[in-house]
Formats: sequence, structure tokens, C-alpha cells
Amino acid sequence: MTRLRGVLQSQRAEADDVALVRQAGGYLLRVAPERVDLHRFRRLVKEGHAAGDESGSVLLRQALALWQGDSLTGVSGIWAERTRAQLDDERVMAHLLYQDLQLDRGRHEDLLPDLRDLVASHPFDERLVARLMTVLDRSGRQADALRLYEQVRSQLAEQLGVDPGPELRARHLELLSSPPVSVAVAPPVPRQLPMSPAGFEGRARELAELDRIDDETREAVITVVGTGGAGKTCLVLHWANQRLDRFPDGQLYANLRGFSPTREHLSPSAVLRNFLESLGVEPTAVPSDDNARAALYRSLVAGRRMLIVLDDVRDGDAVTSLLPGGPACTVLVTSRNQLTGLAVTHGARTLTVDMLSREEARGMFIGRIGAVRAAAEKDTVSALLEHCGGLPLALGILAARATVHPQFPLALLAEELNEECGRLDALNAGASGADVRAVFAASYRALPAFAARAFTLLGLAPGSSIGLPAVAALLGLPIPGARTVLRALEMAHLVQQYAPLRYRMHDLVRLYAMEVAERDLPADGRDAAMRRLVGFYLRGSYAADRLLYPHRLTIDLKSPSDDGAALPAVTNRAEALAWFAAEYSALLATLRFCAAHAWDATTWQLAWTLDTYCWRQCRLAGGVEIWEAGFEAAERVADPTPRAIARWRLAYARAHAGERDGVLDQLRESLVLFEETGDTASQGQVHQSLGWFLSRRGEPEMALHHTERALAMYQDVGNPTWEANALNGVAWCLAQLDQDEKALLHGEQALELFRKNEDGDGEAAALDSLGYIAHHMGRHREAIAYYRSATRLRNVVGNATQEPDTLVRIGDSHAALGEMFQAREAWERAALLYRGNTGRATPSGPRPGSTPHAIDPGQSVAGAVTVTSRTRISGERSNHTMPSTAPTVPIHRDGRSPMVVPSQPPVRAPSGRTP
Repeated sequence: MTRLRGVLQSQRAEADDVALVRQAGGYLLRVAPERVDLHRFRRLVKEGHAAGDESGSVLLRQALALWQGDSLTGVSGIWAERTRAQLDDERVMAHLLYQDLQLDRGRHEDLLPDLRDLVASHPFDERLVARLMTVLDRSGRQADALRLYEQVRSQLAEQLGVDPGPELRARHLELLSSPPVSVAVAPPVPRQLPMSPAGFEGRARELAELDRIDDETREAVITVVGTGGAGKTCLVLHWANQRLDRFPDGQLYANLRGFSPTREHLSPSAVLRNFLESLGVEPTAVPSDDNARAALYRSLVAGRRMLIVLDDVRDGDAVTSLLPGGPACTVLVTSRNQLTGLAVTHGARTLTVDMLSREEARGMFIGRIGAVRAAAEKDTVSALLEHCGGLPLALGILAARATVHPQFPLALLAEELNEECGRLDALNAGASGADVRAVFAASYRALPAFAARAFTLLGLAPGSSIGLPAVAALLGLPIPGARTVLRALEMAHLVQQYAPLRYRMHDLVRLYAMEVAERDLPADGRDAAMRRLVGFYLRGSYAADRLLYPHRLTIDLKSPSDDGAALPAVTNRAEALAWFAAEYSALLATLRFCAAHAWDATTWQLAWTLDTYCWRQCRLAGGVEIWEAGFEAAERVADPTPRAIARWRLAYARAHAGERDGVLDQLRESLVLFEETGDTASQGQVHQSLGWFLSRRGEPEMALHHTERALAMYQDVGNPTWEANALNGVAWCLAQLDQDEKALLHGEQALELFRKNEDGDGEAAALDSLGYIAHHMGRHREAIAYYRSATRLRNVVGNATQEPDTLVRIGDSHAALGEMFQAREAWERAALLYRGNTGRATPSGPRPGSTPHAIDPGQSVAGAVTVTSRTRISGERSNHTMPSTAPTVPIHRDGRSPMVVPSQPPVRAPSGRTP
């Protein structure tokens, strides 16, 4: 009993439903029915017998698989012998039930091996002998069946002294009176699947989804759809060949050539003929009428567990006559079109095959060219994969080309792919099915005319994605019409709606669309479409910019097209930010297009409309890029105003990005040009930018001079928000010059004006300045409150640029109060934001004029925390920085820390925005 308990205890983690219970007179082993193989066997037999179809065969097969040798082995006695005989009879009966279902489906030959073994172990069981005679007869071996009868009759007479029973004698008489059964009655099980593709890689999610759908339905129509070259057929064949046991009645396959560039489409009628002949119908017996063919086909596959693969289907109409009429069969349909109709009429499930992930693409490519070669040219392999964009066909072509010349460096292939104009030429292995351009061309030719035109025009659109309103402008259609066109392209898997109302093309598809546009569309048509699109982007971004910065200077907008296309539905600051975030890459690409095509007025005006968003979202490189292009364009414009604006904004963008060389000269040149035009308001803007830059350079006296000039000019033109902005700049300069009371007065005036004119961004800047002034005056708790109010307001208005600066100042105020935990937390958050804003961490250098000394010294007992040094990135960020070498801040058990403070206030620049 001890040993038994030990065995049960070792199983307890897996089987809590097994227990050894002591009772009077002994022990009782309590086991749940499902833990006993006999109970499971009986349940499966009962369910299989009740099912009576293919699922019944599966259940009976599972029941028989539970038997491992004889029952009750090693147990003797009368009870054991009687029980063993009873169980054996149940086993034989289960075999007979299983054989009945198999014989109904013509699978007699598959039964012979197991049935011979059963007769050998039960030589006088006349049920099994009769069944074996039947199977031999149906297999065309009537003579063997008659010999078996004579053999059993003799054994019965010699060993038992009896004659065969009525069932066996009746079966014998049937064999004697019936003609031999032709072997051809049971045709071979069709096995038409092509070979599984070599080098198959990845697709774990898609394979699991096919398993899930097939497990759930066991009678599904599954459409496997995706872009041409995405690997739909490879996926289906790999899955099917790995799961042949699911389809014991056979697999049918037909390539309907719906998108073949060189061969005619295969008609459903021809497919039906091929399928019927594969199912044993004589060619002369195939009906000539298509409806009759379909009816006969459905009759032959009814109730059979088969897989039917319909490959390269163009539309749902091509396959409806090829779908079984009842359950049991699984149908896989591959297509470049969506085949939504099959989902509606036949409940088809859809599996969309997208591009390979980076890891899958790398695994596929390396698996074909070899790991050693790939490791030797790792960077080149990455470049090749990038050009292919995860398209399996492109990857396969490149791998095939690479293996033809294994001694050639892969860099030669990469050179062919570097230029967009020759990329599709390089992705051609010399056969129609191994040519990316030919594959895309077949999809293009299948489009209706309206969708084909839209496809080519979309190839012209700058950027990697495009929104529905922009598509409408490009096509010159109303929104509903554009939506209809995009739906057609989506269903053909030539565009993808990757987010609500946003669309994109695979890079290689886009290259093909550009080729077709150059070939098929007239130049004036292409030009008109691009002018519509650029005009939409220019007017849309200008309107969104006005919502972000309503108090900004206005410009005289000159759109390249006035077709009246609807502007984006943007009505407030949050929607404007969201619109810019979605369209930023497209707007930047559009500006590059305009610059490359010398659309000079549009180029600098696009730069103007993007300026506020780049600054507020800390897109520093983008800010420099747009104004470098804007500057070059403005230089070719006769009007001096664009030249002045471009100089001013380029200088500001460069200073924002941490540059210094040439900034002051450009600002002064801009000021001269504005003076020539007599534009007082713009002169004030440049004066304030000069003040901001000089303050940042550590020249507060000159900074104050220019900022006060700006204030006077703003007062002259009567713009209260600009006046508030200048007051805020003056307050900052005065604080730098230790004129704290005057600084506080100007800062409070600025705050009042900003609030009165509902300028949230300006209000946040003023609160930040008042925080700095309070800190400078030793009112650190008040400073923290100002800073936190500024941060909250900036989050509301969507100004991400200055949050890390404010966090640094919050940390300084906490440090001045001895609250080092809070200080460290603020500094570390600031460091993370600086890295996120710039993608790099560049120390700013030690604080000017500071001589650190320690106060409250003590011994560190809890280790040290390194505070990462802050990054200098923004022109409007203060010169208040952390040391260039990250200091170690030891933290004591009581939360205090030795604190390093400067002996003089650091030089700082204004926190407020500049115009």
C-alpha cells in the first residue's frame, strides 16, 4: 500500500481526480470515469456508432487505439477470465462497427491487414471470418475468400466437430452465386496536391489560423487572399501536405489560372471534368451539361472527408459550381481578390496573407543562400530584404539569382536594387511566374477601367500612405466616389487600408503603378492630378496650422490648384494635431516633390504651414529640412517677403536643432529685408527671435534690447498676444540680469494678457517663466507649482517641445529644497524625453559660471543613482542644464543627499515660444 500511495502521490499534480480511500475491510480506489480507459472506450464507441459518418469513424478509431494488448493482463481467476472475454467481445464489436463505416465508403483494401490479424487471433469467430470474406471479395479476390471458407470449415469440423453457422454459410452461398467483383469498382483515392514548396519559412500565425478554422468547422470554405506574390499558394500547399491525415478520402487540386500572364483561364466546366475523372467516372460517362457535371460531382464527394484546393481564382463565380453540396469537405480558395461574395453566399472564412515579417523574410532568404554567405555580407542582406519589403516572390527571385552565381558578392544585386527605376528589372528570374512586374501586371489588367486609372494615379502620390480626402483630391472625385474606387483596389489587394480611412501600397506595387502612370497617362493628366493633391495638402495644412497657432502671422496663400476639393474635417486644436500626425510623412514628401519640380511658391508656403507642428512636436530635423527647401525656393521668388520669411525661419530651425553658425547673420539679413518692405509686425518677430537666440548664447543685455524692440513694435501694431509674448521674453531677460521684481511684473502682465486672449500655449510659457523667476528669488515651492501648471497646460495644447526643460527646472527647485528623490525623478524623466525627442543624447556642457560645492555632506549607505545628463536640442529651451558628465547622487537612508549647487545662477534662455 505504501508503494501504491507513492505512485498515486507522484501523479497527484496531474490527476486530482484519483484518490485512495480507506473503508471497512480494505481500501477503495476512487477514479473519475475519464481516467479509466475502459470508460473512455465505451463512451467513444457509443458516440461513434451514433454518429455513423466520417466523424464516427474517427471516434471508433480513437476508441480502438486505447487498447494496448490483452485486457487484465496478469490477473487470474474465474472473474478475470469472464470479464476478459466480455471486454474482448466489446473490442471485436467496435472493430466490426468501424469496418461497416469504412466499407460504406469503399475503403475495403485498407481493412485487410487489421482484419487478418483479428481472424488469426479469433479463428472461430464467424463474424470476423465472414467480414474477411467480404473484404477479399470486394478487393477482387473471390477465390481467396472461398479458400478461407474451406479452411475455417475444416478447422471447425476437426477441432470442434461442428459445421459453420448460418451467417458464414450464407456468405459462402452468396460468393458462389455472384460473379467476381471488378477491382475497378473502388477507384484510387485522388492525391492531386502538388509538392510542398521547398524552403518554406514562417507563417506560424496563418498556419495556426487554418488549423483553427478547420478544427472548428470541418466543412469550411476558406478563402486565402492577398497581393500577387505574397505566397498564398505556397502557404496552402505547405499546410495541406503536412495535414494529409485530416483528409483520408483524398485531395483534389485545380489551378484556375485566374491571373496567369501567359495562359488562358481554366473554366469551371474543365475543372469539373478533371475532378470527375479523378473520382472514377469514365471519360465517356462525364455529362456534357455543366449543371449535370456539378450535380454528379457533388454526389460523389458527399459525405467524404476530402480537401479541395482551388488555386489562383479570379472571382467567386468561377468556383461556386466547384463547391461541395454538403458537409465533410474542406475547400481552400486562393485569390488576389477579396471574394467577399463567397463569404455572403457560402459563409466562407477569409484568411488574408500579408507580407513576411522581418524575421521570416530573413529566415527565408538565408535558408536559400546559406548562413555562411549571409553572415559574410550581413549589411548587404539587410539592404536586399529592405528592398523586397517582405514580398515572398521578390525574396525568392533574389535568392535564386544569388545562388546561380555563388561566387559573386551580394553587393552586385544590391546595386541593381538601389535605384527605383531599375528595381523591378532586377526582380525578374526569366519566367512569367518569377517576374514581379508580370505578376503585378496581371492584377492590373484584371481591374475595371475606373480602378485602373486610380491605381496609376495613386502611384504618383508622394509619401508612404494617403488619407481618403487626399485620394479624392488626387482623383478629382467626391469622397463617396473615391471610397468606391479604393474599395475596388482593396479587394484586388493592390492597396491596403491599414487604419480607418488611411491607405498604402507595397513599395514594389507603387513602383509598378508609377511605371504604368508614366506609360499610360498623358503628362498634362499627371500634372493636373498632382496639382490637385498638392493644393489639397497646402490648403489643409494651412487651415490646421491656424488652429494650432491662431495668433500667428498670416501669409497670402497661393494654391497650385483651386478645384474646390473639400478640406479635412478639422475644427479644433486636438484634431489639427491628429491630422498633422497622420499626414506628416505625406506632407514632407509633398514638399520634397514641389522642391524637386521647382514649384517655388508652394514649397516655401508648405514649409510655413509645417513650421508650428515641427516645433511643437520637436521634429527638429524635419524643421531644418523644410526650411532649407523653403529657403532655396524663396530665393528664386521675386517678392522679398518670402526671402525674409525663409531666412528667419531657417535660422530659427537651425538654432532649435542646436546649430549656431550663421544663425545670427541670417536673422539680421531677414530683419533688413523686412525693414525694406516696411513690415513692422514681422520686424518685431525677428527682433524677438534675436532676443531669444542671444539669451541662449549668454548675452542677456543684447537679448533684452531686441526683445524690448519687439515689444514696442507689437504695441504699435496693436496685437495683444504678440505683446504678451514679448513681455514674457523681457521678463526672462530681466531675471537673467538679477532684476527679479521687474521680471516678476512683466511676467505677470504677460500671463494676464495670454489668459485674456485665450492663448493656452502662451499662458503655459508665462507660467514657466514665472516659475523660473520664483526659483531665482528663492521661492522654490512656488516655482514648482508654476512649473507643474505649465506642464499640465502644455499637455492640453499639445506642446511636447518644452516639457523636458520644465521637468529639469522642477528638479532644480526640488533639489534646492533638499528633496533629492523628487529631483532625481524629474531629471530622469527629462532625460528620457530628450532622448525621445532627438534620438540621441548629447551632453550640453557644464553650467556657465558655476563652481560646484557640496552642502549637507554625508556618507552614502544605499548606493548611488546616476542622473543622465540632459540633451541640448531646442533653441527655446533654457541654458539651464545638467552637467556634461552625469553626476552621481548618493541617497541616504533618510532620503537626504549631498547636493551639488552652482555658486552663481546659470545663464538661461527664455522658456516662452518665439513667433
